[in-house]
Amino acid sequence: MADGDDGKSLKGCERETPLLDELEKGPWPSFVTEIKSASATSESAGDLLGQLELSYEDKVSHWKHGGLVGVLGYGGGVIGRYSDVGDKFPKVAHFHTLRVNQPAAWFYSSEALRTICDIWERHGSGLTNMHGSTGDMILLGTTTDHLEPAFQELTRAGFDLGGSGSAVRTPSCCVGMARCEWACFDAMKLCYDLTMAYQDEIHRPAFPYKFKIKCSACPNDCVAAIARADLSVIGTWKDEIRIDQAEVANYAAAGMDIQRDVCGNCPGKCMDWDGKQLSINNRDCVRCMHCINAMPKALRPGNEKGAVILVGAKAPILQGALLSSVLIPFVAAEELLETLKELIQRIWDFWDEYGTNRERIGELIQRVGLAAFLDGIGLDPVPEMVSAPRDNPYIYYQPAKEDEA
Repeated sequence: MADGDDGKSLKGCERETPLLDELEKGPWPSFVTEIKSASATSESAGDLLGQLELSYEDKVSHWKHGGLVGVLGYGGGVIGRYSDVGDKFPKVAHFHTLRVNQPAAWFYSSEALRTICDIWERHGSGLTNMHGSTGDMILLGTTTDHLEPAFQELTRAGFDLGGSGSAVRTPSCCVGMARCEWACFDAMKLCYDLTMAYQDEIHRPAFPYKFKIKCSACPNDCVAAIARADLSVIGTWKDEIRIDQAEVANYAAAGMDIQRDVCGNCPGKCMDWDGKQLSINNRDCVRCMHCINAMPKALRPGNEKGAVILVGAKAPILQGALLSSVLIPFVAAEELLETLKELIQRIWDFWDEYGTNRERIGELIQRVGLAAFLDGIGLDPVPEMVSAPRDNPYIYYQPAKEDEA
């Protein structure tokens, strides 16, 4: 590209980006539009457009990921990034990212957001990602000499950096009891308590690889913990679903086909509607929330609330994607924090001893086997650990000869 070859940065409006322009033509909002808007006041945003256009032309990334950059006393929280075409685009020759630890459930005041944006316009590109998949607020693009000043301003404003690298990643949670009527435990409080308890593990990487903790206060799992967290805490209940039969009748009177649309879609096949009464065999309920979501005025979670603890999810990196597996089927809400602290320490001790470099805890369990893992952390196996007990159990009943007689 000719733009930037002379070492001068151009604003987005002054730069030709025909390939990136294609990304603005669809029905959805485009990140290209936002970068162009930022480039009106940020030279680094203008150079970012130029480098992205070049990457689309060359069909390769021009980012050199990595580099030993950070802030004083921390080993994580900063993602080092350098351009391999810094001579063409000098304002993104260094383009480091800061991860800022989010408040539980991403509750911000307008003043807090303005404060962060003002800090980032002084020290970085002004571009943010609200929020990264790891949970943190992502501040995109600054130079090495601005890392420490930006960090100091953030801490004075009451913010801290989140986790990165082979560390505990910033715990995240849903809105829980702040806004959700289905919440079975206080997800925001638990997330905050875990964040405070593991400050050293968040800021100073010391593990074989990353460890993510995510908390969803009900089985709807609004933070997708079951798919994305090494340790998932999912709200649930131990007793029976509460039924208001009068409200069930109201749904039927309003035209809902309860047998087809509610009972027929129950994965546990534990519900039945006779036209007057809804019955639930709670022993076969798998807590999927479908019926409660379909008839929220008629059905509610039980009164004995707590959470199920699962382990081992990850996205595909070195190996394929994994979903979490049940580790402890139920912990009462008031016992969650202490139970988790003890369990997490056992898991980390085993992982530190037997995990290999860049091996997530779920991959370690796959490699050594669930039996060895459970023995290593001192837990007994329970039926809930079976992947699909109704369809594909790994323990088979062999009838004795006298049974066949």
